[in-house]
Amino acid sequence: MSCSLKPNDKMNLPPTLIIGIGNPSRGDDALGPRCIERLEAMALPGVELLTDFQLQVEYALDLQGREQVIFIDAAASGPEPFLYGPVAAMEDVSYSSHALSPGALLHAYQKLYGEPPPACVMAIRGYGFELGEGLTEQAAGNLEAALAALTETMGCGSASGRQSS
Repeated sequence: MSCSLKPNDKMNLPPTLIIGIGNPSRGDDALGPRCIERLEAMALPGVELLTDFQLQVEYALDLQGREQVIFIDAAASGPEPFLYGPVAAMEDVSYSSHALSPGALLHAYQKLYGEPPPACVMAIRGYGFELGEGLTEQAAGNLEAALAALTETMGCGSASGRQSS
């Protein structure tokens, strides 16, 4: 699967949607929203940016007419500085909670509208998730590496760090 940028004439929307997930008040859980803040300052053409504490089924509406979707979230474990790769639509137990995984959101989209747009997840490694804490120094460094890779490629195949397949 490729997550390269492509023109979008369907709904006059930016072809790429990037959603940052996380709670800015919980230490490194703020990595997703912090990444979105930094991307906003760059004013990237063809990109719409959203952020929220968690994914909800209503986000399926935001996926319509997109050529690519990127979910950015903190990871409590896994490779450093980040893991970046494609995510597929899949039903999971998150349907029964207030939050959805990226795969479950794509599955909801598939049930409602058909084939979802190509999607990737960037899981930035975090270390401390306590309420009221700021980003750890290590997580801040991982965010810098993730931002550099994301802005360089805007696609799954070339990001440096660690990729999933």
